[in-house]
Amino acid sequence: MVQTSSFAPATTSTETAFTLKFEQVGIHDVPIVGGKNASLGEMIQQLSSQGIRVPTGFATTAAAYNYFIKAGGLEEKMRSHLDTLNTEDIQTLRECGQAVRDLILETPFPPELEAAITAAYIDLCDRVGQPALDVAVRSSATAEDLPDASFAGQQETYLNIHGVKGVLDACHKCFASLFTNRAISYRVTQGFDHFSVSLSVGVQQMVRSDLATSGVMFSIDTESGFKDAALITAAYGLGENVVQGTITPDEYLVFKPMLQQGYRPILKKQLGSKALKMIYDSGGNKLVKNVAVEERDRQRYALSDDEVLTLARWTCTIEDHYSQVHGKLTPMDIEWAKDGNTEELFIVQARPETVQSQKSGSVLRRYRLQVDQMPANQSLLAPLTVGQAVGEMIGQGPARIIHSAANIADFQPGEVLVTQRTDPDWEPIMKQASAIVTDQGGRTCHAAIIAREMGIPAIVGCGDAIRTIQPNQPITVTCAEGEVGKVYEGLIPFEVEEVAIDNLPSTRTQIMMNVGNPEEAFRLAAIPCDGVGLARLEFIIANHIEVHPLALLHFERLTNEQDKRAIAKLTALYARKADYFVERLTHGIAMIAAAFYPNPVVIRLSDFKSNEYANLLGGKDFEPAEENPMIGWRGAARYTDPSYREAFALECIALKQVRDDMGLANVIPMVPFCRTPEEGQAVLDEMASHGLVRGENDLQVYVMCEIPNNVILVEDFAKIFDGFSIGSNDLTQLTLGLDRDSALIAHLFDERSAGVKKIVSMAIDGVKRAHRKIGLCGQAPSDYPEFAQFLVEEGIDSISLNPDSVIKTTLAIAQIEQRLQ
Repeated sequence: MVQTSSFAPATTSTETAFTLKFEQVGIHDVPIVGGKNASLGEMIQQLSSQGIRVPTGFATTAAAYNYFIKAGGLEEKMRSHLDTLNTEDIQTLRECGQAVRDLILETPFPPELEAAITAAYIDLCDRVGQPALDVAVRSSATAEDLPDASFAGQQETYLNIHGVKGVLDACHKCFASLFTNRAISYRVTQGFDHFSVSLSVGVQQMVRSDLATSGVMFSIDTESGFKDAALITAAYGLGENVVQGTITPDEYLVFKPMLQQGYRPILKKQLGSKALKMIYDSGGNKLVKNVAVEERDRQRYALSDDEVLTLARWTCTIEDHYSQVHGKLTPMDIEWAKDGNTEELFIVQARPETVQSQKSGSVLRRYRLQVDQMPANQSLLAPLTVGQAVGEMIGQGPARIIHSAANIADFQPGEVLVTQRTDPDWEPIMKQASAIVTDQGGRTCHAAIIAREMGIPAIVGCGDAIRTIQPNQPITVTCAEGEVGKVYEGLIPFEVEEVAIDNLPSTRTQIMMNVGNPEEAFRLAAIPCDGVGLARLEFIIANHIEVHPLALLHFERLTNEQDKRAIAKLTALYARKADYFVERLTHGIAMIAAAFYPNPVVIRLSDFKSNEYANLLGGKDFEPAEENPMIGWRGAARYTDPSYREAFALECIALKQVRDDMGLANVIPMVPFCRTPEEGQAVLDEMASHGLVRGENDLQVYVMCEIPNNVILVEDFAKIFDGFSIGSNDLTQLTLGLDRDSALIAHLFDERSAGVKKIVSMAIDGVKRAHRKIGLCGQAPSDYPEFAQFLVEEGIDSISLNPDSVIKTTLAIAQIEQRLQ
């Protein structure tokens, strides 16, 4: 018979019970079982009926932890170590943390607490029907996973635990982990008293993801804060490798609004290296171990599209539920796992996201390198290393290369931390870093999460940073140029621009944006505008595809062996090489369309010149040599030409997938360099043959107005196209009869010249008479206020600007319109 201590609770209510089943707790029980366990119980109770699977288990309570501390007489002894601690002194922090943890581990559980945990584990085994059930034992602090503070990763987790003794030992270690070095430091930084926080332990049935896959997902884009995208990461084996940043996982982005309408809007898929997987260690002394992943498995995605969409739907469901609980939009940080025995997906944790969701949406902060401000004896060299950008900021300082947590005391405030990967033990120095660079990890790894939380730029998954960066070398870390972060040698000047965007005036003239890089679309969407007036397919093809479409369709005709090897490597995942082109183009278009949805996004069909096409991989075997490519085989002339028609078909397939399969019907294709109405009609007929029928599914098709003939025959063009966009660069050079690329006559190029303004005025007037829409995409309105005023006075419908000009031009046009009224 178990002896009862004088400290034992007199009742077994929820508040005083030592253990509770997950099914007995909910989100309002954070003070009793901590954020992690309260959330698991909440999902089991509230979301199981909606198809979300959560492994069952039980939690030890705050009462159990407090009882243990009081019964062992530990508080006074622990305070003697903690009350005078300086957490900035890394060595002292280590010694203090170790001393407090030793106190806890040397103090045995009271018999009644040991009996309660034993009974709860045996009951769990009985409920599941498996004796000596494998469980995950996770710490859950009572101040953890609050909507405005993240204690995630501060305490320990133990996987593949089985048997009563194993569970008791793991629970004891979890109690001690309330005083890990990083947890002590974090509480001091956040202003929490050490003894106002208790430790609950979650004992949860293991999902056999060691035989399958696991990962992390967010209901918000972690870099830009774009709230309509779900980010999912995936790798093989148990999920600790993803969380710790030991490997670089696969990444997927899904557009939530269209997903909830039944479409399949996977905006992006990025293959990770997935070099290791954590599995059960059946023969060694450890409970789990890392093993190498076979090359064939590394070179394929860890999830099917259907699994990605299922996880994304669950993400939306979880976010919707917690948003109702908290009374406001609550983006979520979720861990998932797939059981290799049953092939079922499970949610194993969910907590509020605490970085992007807390940022103000009224101020836009933009970082820019000032290369023109560099000293005369310094130039911008190729980056030392590149990886995944975290934070959209720039940081710089001397590099401090640290190979092991044992050496973190060497770190000095203001240095750039360069290492293989970080884990929670590194947090006391991470907050002192000007930037962080790691060789391992993805956007949801520990280094990335902590960098975001602390407002520090980080580049993860570089692979070679430790080799290419020298100790104490001055470096600049920039994450302000899209998804690829770059480390440059030297301290390059940079500026930080802050713009208030909450009180921008509205204008009659639509202010739209020119967007080239899909990787920047989510960030750019934070700038108030009326949509995208120009997105160039050439940028996606040149930077994200890199291959001539005909080289993919006729790979056997290539003569350059180096090009063939490069193309074979890029297309290794695809049964048909042309599918590589379609998928990459589809994702590029979809990223931009989703970022600005439901506003219109005008996608200009490919407009390379023949010499530019020839520079793509495999291009030289399919392109002619033209004397003047600027007015040669480009734009509409290609699309129906027998020599190029099948390549244009790939563009049509991609557009149709974006509009019909993903539901992004805000995409408006635009035909460039269309010389005659007859040529325009032939292009429309070609598009229709691939399912892009003007008028169906609200499909509009625009045409570029950049050739004088577009203006002269504007009424004829208006009969077959729904809108026009003035391409001021080509229209200016063709009106003035000059080559804008020739330095000899570049000084004559001026959109403000009388002839150009006259033809622009004629275009606007003619389109208006035909009851069509007309805009202008170009830099002139932002460079020349008088040209913007001219366009407004002429009654143009929209002006599309480069992103850095949108806000200032919006203000200028609002003033112009006010004067005109």
